[in-house]
Amino acid sequence: MSLMNNLSTSMISSSSSTFLAPTSFNSRTQSVSVPLKNINIVKCVATPQEQQNAYKTKVSRNANIAKLQAGYLFPEVARRRAAHLLKYPNAQVISLGIGDTTEPIPDVITSAMSKRSHALSTLEGYSGYGAEQGEKALRAALASTFYRNLGIEDDDIFVSDGAKCDISRLQVVFGSSVTMAVQDPSYPAYVDSSVIMGQTGQFQKDVEKYGNIEYMRCTPENGFFPDLSKVARTDIIFFCSPNNPTGAAATREQLTRLVKFAKDNGSIIVYDSAYAMYMSDDNPRSIFEIPGAKEVAIETSSFSKYAGFTGVRLGWTVVPKQLLFSDGFPVAKDFNRIICTCFNGASNIAQAGGLACLSPEGLEAMQEVIGFYKENTKIIVETFNSLGFKVYGGKNAPYVWVHFPGRNSWDVFSEILEKTHIVTTPGSGFGPGGEGFIRVSAFGHRENVLEACRRFKQLYN
Repeated sequence: MSLMNNLSTSMISSSSSTFLAPTSFNSRTQSVSVPLKNINIVKCVATPQEQQNAYKTKVSRNANIAKLQAGYLFPEVARRRAAHLLKYPNAQVISLGIGDTTEPIPDVITSAMSKRSHALSTLEGYSGYGAEQGEKALRAALASTFYRNLGIEDDDIFVSDGAKCDISRLQVVFGSSVTMAVQDPSYPAYVDSSVIMGQTGQFQKDVEKYGNIEYMRCTPENGFFPDLSKVARTDIIFFCSPNNPTGAAATREQLTRLVKFAKDNGSIIVYDSAYAMYMSDDNPRSIFEIPGAKEVAIETSSFSKYAGFTGVRLGWTVVPKQLLFSDGFPVAKDFNRIICTCFNGASNIAQAGGLACLSPEGLEAMQEVIGFYKENTKIIVETFNSLGFKVYGGKNAPYVWVHFPGRNSWDVFSEILEKTHIVTTPGSGFGPGGEGFIRVSAFGHRENVLEACRRFKQLYN
């Protein structure tokens, strides 16, 4: 075992790369040096003798997990970033890869969480286990804020520790025998959770797909909305709008077609609306704006990208009473059973923050944060447009989808990281339809986004 500490310093070495030379920004910004965090890496290496003598239980590994290819996308990106820092320990690495928020949570929200936290130290303010489905006040606020006049009631809403967690809980509800469709490209948790549940066949390396999953190709040519006439019938349809990674947002007419398609096939849509508040166009923010959607759809969302709750963890899922299985049993009752079995409810401190988010002051504060990230997006889009790239997304989501025709996505990722010390995300990590693209996240401090764009211009101009 070897321990390597203190891989970075606050000074930028001019010998690592031309992109590490001191720079000055334009008049809109100040010159900045971003210190790197110290990274402690422990390397454990088993000797052949240790491997031969390792004790093994008689428990077989889950064969479905064994189907998964390599690591989950974002930890793999983080691993390559860490390896890059070993190679260039003094590099000023800018991360525009994983969609993690960077700006502080507004004070109106943290103040509410602090007040709730301190109340727990008093007899009057202490509370233990809460309702697994979430506190009534928060469920009511979610219904009135996001689903007013859409026929969604408070008890249709289940508060959770995030949309990603609820995706896996929904998969437990659906079980291993259902068939699955996903946008291609799409957020990798949909496919990976399907694989883990045993809904898929083996990974087919020649086409970069898993068997028994319907990949609904979304391309610039079809406006990033699948040709439903070519999509086979499946039990479950995962659909994200605004989409991660492409940034595309489905129109009302497109979602009407999707709901009709689900009804005609007796399918259930799992609609991920985690970026709805980033919408600039006059497109639906919720699937339940579409008539008939309550009979065929579930919606999941999150405070992560609205209020900077990626670490706080708070989201929600809407399962309407009208949504029924083929035997007439309500889907919500089974989801409630899974919630009560697998989850003890979201943190009461986080829920206090969520309630503050939905106050008039909280909503205004969230819009300011979202506006900041949207300005970052505009800067990134303008940069790649000026360099002659085909650029998609950005208007309705905090992601910019950049096309590198004929290039391997991981090669482009590596080229950018090696030559500019910028972390992006390879498009192929979101499915075979993402090959030839990279996703650039707008989550970053303004000075870092401006510096990253300077480096992009120096590399590709």
